[in-house]
Amino acid sequence: MHGVNQQDKPAGLRNFCQVYNLHILSDTYSMKSTYRTKKLYRLAAIVAASAGFFAFFGFASATPSLTEGCKAAYLMDADSGECIYKLNERKRMPIASVCKVMTLTLCLDAVESGHLSLDDEVYISENAAGMGGSQVFLEAGYKYPLSDLIKSIVVCSANDSCVAVAEKVSGSEEQFVADMNKKAGELGLKDTLFANCTGLPRDPQYSCAADVATMFANLIKHEEYFSFSKIWLEDFVHGNGHTTSMTNTNKLIRRYNGCDGGKTGFTNEAGFCLAVTAERENLRLVSAVLGADTSEHRFKSASNMFDYGFANYKNKIILDKTVTLSDDFVLSDGRKESYAVRPKENCYLFSAKNDDRKVTFDVIDGKVKAPVAKGQVVGRIDVYRDGVLYKSVDVVSAEDVKKASFGDRLRRVADGWSL
Repeated sequence: MHGVNQQDKPAGLRNFCQVYNLHILSDTYSMKSTYRTKKLYRLAAIVAASAGFFAFFGFASATPSLTEGCKAAYLMDADSGECIYKLNERKRMPIASVCKVMTLTLCLDAVESGHLSLDDEVYISENAAGMGGSQVFLEAGYKYPLSDLIKSIVVCSANDSCVAVAEKVSGSEEQFVADMNKKAGELGLKDTLFANCTGLPRDPQYSCAADVATMFANLIKHEEYFSFSKIWLEDFVHGNGHTTSMTNTNKLIRRYNGCDGGKTGFTNEAGFCLAVTAERENLRLVSAVLGADTSEHRFKSASNMFDYGFANYKNKIILDKTVTLSDDFVLSDGRKESYAVRPKENCYLFSAKNDDRKVTFDVIDGKVKAPVAKGQVVGRIDVYRDGVLYKSVDVVSAEDVKKASFGDRLRRVADGWSL
């Protein structure tokens, strides 16, 4: 591998390098195509990042103690899943109402898939209305909008709403619990087992701090969640006109700068539990606290972990979906012989603020034929960190390109003769 003069590269790739402060480090790889040689460029960047070499490589236990009065804790980057801090992260414990994170996940999965709509009416059974613990006092025989029920679960941990939506999504709470455990398996939650959708005491039912953080990070991929999670105080309106006051159980949405979601839980067996998220400057963190001895200690422990994470880590954007990556992707049978492309989505690199490890990119042409529609996937970018694949991002066309007409082909032949 040897250095390559950036001026020898097409303008599109030179612009890409300038935008992202990249250096082209490797040889040019060639692949033959119908019209000309396709080029596969390896791009490399020196990406700055913060806090310790050891924590970045998974030695999160090397960080100082950040928790107070809790049995287990976990702090992670929501985007990459990288662990920042851990305490007894695999210890199986009851998690009380934090299990509603999975209840909400299945509800919002059903909405995203089109199986349900937030406007759907949900019939309230005697079983749902009869739930104890935290509730909004749903009335059996009435119907409520699904969005209102989800809101009551997010804001005030309503058990009756949990059972109502479980019956709506899966037909029965029993089937819904089976679906919860199936989803846990899909997410790789090896130390999690659900016995109901509310978190009320029932054996066997357990999870661990690492699994709780992972399932909560998955939940907040649903943008709809944040339309409910930031509500502090609101009335729940019943069909007969009665109202039930709801106050958010997650105190950090008012206490901690950047906190915009979370789920609390408490039983005598589980202690005080919390799954919570906060975001600052493109860095979204998720923390889990289990078995705290007081409510204040769970919030304090989460705050301490967030403080540490934001002080020592960052999420740098390394691919911007609004920036053209290249304007010379080769196109077969099109009115143009090449076209512009961009990343389909933003790509972030989570790292410690003082980390200067090398990041490289392979930009891969998908060899598509015209016509090409703007936004169509036409290739990919493989992102490597220290030679290990970190993430793959689709590349999409930045423009529409029509198929070449007979006249276009004749002009190309004529142009070739004129040379």
